[in-house]
Amino acid sequence: MARIDDLLDRMTLEEQVSLLSGEDFWSLPAIDRLGIGKLRVTDGPNGARGGGSLIGGVKSASFPVGIALGATWNVDLLEEVGAALAEEVKSKSAHVLLAPTVNIHRSVTNGRNFECYSEDPILTARLAVAYIEGLQGQGIGATIKHYAGNESEIERTTISSQIDERTLRELYLVPFEAAVKVARTWGVMSAYNKLNGVYASENPWLLTTVLRNEWGYDGVVMSDWFGSHSTAPTVNAGLDIEMPGPTRDRGDKLVAAVRDGAVSAQTVRERARNVLHLLERTGAIDDRRPFEEHADDRAEHRALIRRAAAEGMVLLRNEGGVLPLEPMPGRIAVIGPNARTAQIMGGGSAQLNAHYRVSPWQGLVDALGRERLVYAPGATNHRFEPLIEGTFSVAFFANTELAGEPVHHGTQTNAEAFWIGRIADGKVDPLNFSARLTGTYRPEETGLHRVGLFSAGLARLYIDGRLVADSWAGWTPGRTFFEEGNDEVIGEAMLEAGRSHKVVIEFATRPARTLAVAGLRAGIGLPLGDEAISEAVAAALDAETALVFVGRNGEWDTEGSDLASIDLPGRQNELVAAVAAANPRTVVVLQTGGPVEMPWLDKVAGVIEAWYPGQEAGNAIADVLLGTAEPGGRLPQSFPVQWGDNPTRSQDPEVYPGLNGKVRYEEGLFVGYRHYEKTGIAPLFPFGFGLSYSRFALSEPEVDASGFEADASVRVSVWLTNTGERAGSDVVQLYVGDDEASLERPAKELKAFAKVALEPGETRRIVFDLKDRDFAFYRPEARHWLVEAGTFTLHLGRSAADIAFSASVGRATTLMLPV
Repeated sequence: MARIDDLLDRMTLEEQVSLLSGEDFWSLPAIDRLGIGKLRVTDGPNGARGGGSLIGGVKSASFPVGIALGATWNVDLLEEVGAALAEEVKSKSAHVLLAPTVNIHRSVTNGRNFECYSEDPILTARLAVAYIEGLQGQGIGATIKHYAGNESEIERTTISSQIDERTLRELYLVPFEAAVKVARTWGVMSAYNKLNGVYASENPWLLTTVLRNEWGYDGVVMSDWFGSHSTAPTVNAGLDIEMPGPTRDRGDKLVAAVRDGAVSAQTVRERARNVLHLLERTGAIDDRRPFEEHADDRAEHRALIRRAAAEGMVLLRNEGGVLPLEPMPGRIAVIGPNARTAQIMGGGSAQLNAHYRVSPWQGLVDALGRERLVYAPGATNHRFEPLIEGTFSVAFFANTELAGEPVHHGTQTNAEAFWIGRIADGKVDPLNFSARLTGTYRPEETGLHRVGLFSAGLARLYIDGRLVADSWAGWTPGRTFFEEGNDEVIGEAMLEAGRSHKVVIEFATRPARTLAVAGLRAGIGLPLGDEAISEAVAAALDAETALVFVGRNGEWDTEGSDLASIDLPGRQNELVAAVAAANPRTVVVLQTGGPVEMPWLDKVAGVIEAWYPGQEAGNAIADVLLGTAEPGGRLPQSFPVQWGDNPTRSQDPEVYPGLNGKVRYEEGLFVGYRHYEKTGIAPLFPFGFGLSYSRFALSEPEVDASGFEADASVRVSVWLTNTGERAGSDVVQLYVGDDEASLERPAKELKAFAKVALEPGETRRIVFDLKDRDFAFYRPEARHWLVEAGTFTLHLGRSAADIAFSASVGRATTLMLPV
């Protein structure tokens, strides 16, 4: 730290302050006088987008999303993914990845569940630690997020998450604590929301008392983008960096706050020290390379993505051994809205411009050949009308009235724009401009088309000179563009097949609510009717097997918008039921960011949950369907029978989705499988569930509790055998229950797990070493963890509902543990 101390001694107050906010959207400023380089960050967590917009930009590798990685239950794989992402970050000349996302799946409708690993804190923590170690082992900083209480996307930048301390300590803080204490993460991102009435970005209990004083954190805390709201309160609470730049509340304001005594010079020095430490750790402090971003499409990353995607897919049903399909003669009907569209990622800040996208149709064509396959869409599942593709010319104006001559001309490849930071070559103020987009649309069919438009700003769309969709007059905030945009406005236009219809979209900025972004999206679609389902049924009747690809997409599973339900959108349930009635060998492949209701479940032969598996989606799905790879996933989130069964169901809207600026975590510790066990509600599929193409047997466990009285340690050993004819993997799960707790505790909680791959007939010994915290609960009034005297039950099995063996251990004394 001698170099850092020397730099701090030589820096002026203004130079120290300059390090505490972004220079632009993705970087901190260099200090050339002292030879301090520029630090660059890039969004994750399922790729490294680089310094461009959320739309377009330099291409990047798209990895499986968080819930898909969570479903792998594979710690070693997550470390591999972290190391590969470090290479991706380097290809974008960045030093820090804004990842991983470790918020807990509290509800089943959180729009960002796809980005998070699990409903369980221990599974989340272990995977996050491995991801961080893989990333930072290659010299790239992790920024674990969002600290803390960011489990929904409704009023997300202002709502207060009301969470009691015990629930925080035992659930929501666990992954962050492990990231700090075990993985030694270099970065933490504060959440947008308030925690118990105080913004996370200026919450001294979160940022200083817990993070630094109790956990010993020595890294950087940065705000989420536009997620800091003050000068002295954020700096004094422990927020090191305000993002993005240029600064809103620091710079001259912070210098003045020091002069006025609201912030001490020593506090600024400590914040600058943390930033310099990050610069030193990542090598950014001495990085003088020219800024270059490369689209490195690496063969080894392609292979890793394909393998990880298959390993996260969960086989939920396999009646009569319908899967795997090969070897199998006969025709295959490929049906559904996700069959020819590659749904590879969720929406929001995690999205990127993938190198390529492989659809399930293409994956099956490549594996089997085109002649065996027949296709029928059957239904749609889009939330918004299909994006208008094709070249649009864009004229930018340095005012909000589209007045005068354009100051810049550009082009784009579709009718979607997301403008942040420097736009139009810097010729317009990104918060005060207007634009006119001009292009054409050639429909494939004649008919009355639906025209959709929404915008972060004001917009209106004309077709052949007629105003068709108006997102300008009467604009009201909605659930698009991170809650900065309105909900989609729908108009109608009669369009003629093969004719080039002129499309003009006018746009102007408006004052931001919280996030200083601007954008628009326009789509045109022709609705599918009953005939589409009839065509799908006909295809299924004429096939040996019907594969139905249904689910959601990144329009539904997205940052900034929770789901209204867990029904499959549109007429997809009707489609599945109709196809299943026509063909008993119907297999449903789901692609969602979380649970869905399945009213047709007992009518179909097979179900696979494939999530959003990255750019190799179709290849990995074909691998699993055909048996080239096994479905290696186990559910990281419980699937309820219906939405009303989930833990956040309540007649009180303050519990969910929130009311009057508060969302109350009334269920406390009883999230996910803990809730279903407490209430006696059987889930559709329990946490940890997943079928295999092989069979496995567990031996009765051996329990060594000789150290339990002294230090609350227990060793559990068990043998796992592959008794099937195929190689495969299984996940052995160990849960702990406190039989005599003085405070209410869940009946059992996951404390250890192991994923083991075995050849047919192979046996392997698995050893779990449980520690004191695995038996403890938190006592807020005493501010310590407590292992009580009494009996504890160890449950060993393959899911929260499939327990093969149980054993008891006991102790006569209590054991108090520090925070």
